[in-house]
Amino acid sequence: MTGTKPSEAGLEATVAEVLAELAALDDPRVREVNERHGDDHGVNLGHLRALAKRLKTRQDLALRLWETDDTAAKLLAILICRPKAFERDRLDAMLRQAGTPKVHDWLVNYVVRKSPHAEDLRLAWSADPDPVVASAGWALTAERVAKKPDGLDLGGLLDVIETEMKAAPERLQWAMNTCLARIGIDHAEHRARAIDIGERLEVLKDYPTSPGCTSPFAPVWINEMVRRGA
Repeated sequence: MTGTKPSEAGLEATVAEVLAELAALDDPRVREVNERHGDDHGVNLGHLRALAKRLKTRQDLALRLWETDDTAAKLLAILICRPKAFERDRLDAMLRQAGTPKVHDWLVNYVVRKSPHAEDLRLAWSADPDPVVASAGWALTAERVAKKPDGLDLGGLLDVIETEMKAAPERLQWAMNTCLARIGIDHAEHRARAIDIGERLEVLKDYPTSPGCTSPFAPVWINEMVRRGA
């Protein structure tokens, strides 16, 4: 540690301790299940959240954990970071470094959505040639459709979905389908068209759905949520 400031030495020690704790929490059975969904870690998410609660908000630690490129460490970093502290370009880089679906989803949902740069990134990512990056833009668009639709061209979004969703790669297709469903659920004037698009494209029509859960097939999803008054 020669030449290292005391505060930096303390941070590095904490990082090492946290990584050791994450390694101890790694469960081969959890890892096996996660790997089926593209996530390469074996830490139970309940245990991960409990660790985050104990650590509390630590932006300095979050940054160092993210830099380890360990999936469990990245998930923990997301839970203990300060979303509004990130610059726009840092968030863009982090999304491209996310690696696994769970890290990608948590980063968008827990960090980017709370950032003052969310709208700028939504626009940039939606048009990105990388379909995984574009899926983040569409996820943010789906949230705006539901919560802050003013200024959105909903008809234009349906045009793009109608043209591009069927052939889109899986993650992008899922995000576009979510946007389609949110338009149909939250905007009655576009509901019939949203349902028609879903019926014709048949995206996720045969997706396996557990008993008691709502199918992600847009026509079923829309009708069920409208029935519930959601």
